[in-house]
Amino acid sequence: MKDVRIVLALILVLMMACNSNTKQEKIESTQVTENIPKVVTADIEAGIKYNIDKRVEEGGGYFNMTTDDGKDLRLQLVRVHTEYLSNLGPRRHFACVDLADVSGDVYDVDFFLEGDPGSMTVTQTTLHKLNGRPFYSWKQRKDKTWYRVPLESSSTELLGVIEGEDNFEFHYEVTLPDMKESAQLWIPLAQTDDFQTVTLQPIEAPVEHQILEEKEYGNSILYIKLLPEHSGTKLKLVYDVTRKEKKPYEEDSWPERYLNPSLFMPVGDRFKVLADSIIGDKSKDGTIMQARALYDYVIENMSYKKAGKYGTGDSVYACDALSGNCTEFHSLFISLARSAEIPSRFAVGASIPSDRDDG
Repeated sequence: MKDVRIVLALILVLMMACNSNTKQEKIESTQVTENIPKVVTADIEAGIKYNIDKRVEEGGGYFNMTTDDGKDLRLQLVRVHTEYLSNLGPRRHFACVDLADVSGDVYDVDFFLEGDPGSMTVTQTTLHKLNGRPFYSWKQRKDKTWYRVPLESSSTELLGVIEGEDNFEFHYEVTLPDMKESAQLWIPLAQTDDFQTVTLQPIEAPVEHQILEEKEYGNSILYIKLLPEHSGTKLKLVYDVTRKEKKPYEEDSWPERYLNPSLFMPVGDRFKVLADSIIGDKSKDGTIMQARALYDYVIENMSYKKAGKYGTGDSVYACDALSGNCTEFHSLFISLARSAEIPSRFAVGASIPSDRDDG
C-alpha cells in the first residue's frame, strides 16, 4: 500500500510539472504573439515600395534583374497589385508588382518579405509573368495555403491563359427603356482588324434598322428610329469572333490625328500643366512610363459616379469633378496624353475571361 501511495505521488508530481510547463509555454507563446505588430495591406504596400525604391536608387535609376536565360532587365515600377498583397503569417508577407523594362515589356514580379511595418526586407524575388504570360502558376492547397506549380505541369485551367487564337460567340442585348415619344439609337459595331475576325449574325430588333459607315475612322454604327410602342422590347446583337493573341506592335497610321484636340477633349493649357506635373521626373523614362503615370493619375483620382454631367466625354468637366462614367475616364486621359504629345485614341472593347466558357 505504501508503494502504491509513492507511485501515485510521483504521477501527481509529474502531472503538475507537465501542467506547469504547458502553462508556461502558453504564456510565452501569448507574449510572443502580443509583441508582433498588426500588419495591414497598406503596410505591405509601403514596404515593397520602399524596397523597390532602394533597389532603383542603387541601380542608377532602374530595378535591375536578370532572367533565367541571362537577359539583363532594366525595370521601373508600374504598379503594385494591392488586391494581391497578403500577410502570410507572423512577419511574413507577399506582394505582386508590375515592372516595365526599357524595351516596353511588362513583367509581373512576385516578392516575399519579412519584418514589421516600417522595417520590411525582401527575402525572395521571382519573375512570374512576361506581358501576361506566366513562367509558373500558383495552386491553392486544401488548407488555403499556396504553392508554385512549374509551367510544364500547369493545366490550361490553372494558367488561365489562351495563346495563339481563341473563338467565341459574343452576345450584346439591350432592353429598351420606357419612351414617351420617338427616339433614335446608335450602337457602334465590333470591327474586323488585324487581330480579330468578326462576323455579325442577323440582328434581332423590334423595327427596321440601318448600318451607317463612318468615313474618317472606318467605324460601322447601327442606327434605329424608335417609337413609344417599342418600349420594353429587346435589341440583340450576336457576333462570331476569332481573336488572335495581341502583343506590342507598331502601327503605320498617321499619329498626328491622335494629337489634335476635339470638341470635348481640348489639348494644352491646363491639361498641359497638369500632364507635366504628373509626369514629373519620368520625362526621361520613355513614352510608355509617361503614359502609365497619366493612367495611374486618372485611376487614382477619379471616381466612377453617374452624377452631374456624366456620359458626355467632356474632359473639362472630368478634370473639375474628378468623376463620371467610363467616357469621362477616357476623355481626361486622352486630353492629358495628347497634351504631353503622346498620341492616344478612344477604343471600346470587352474583357473576355480565359478561364470561363460563358458569362
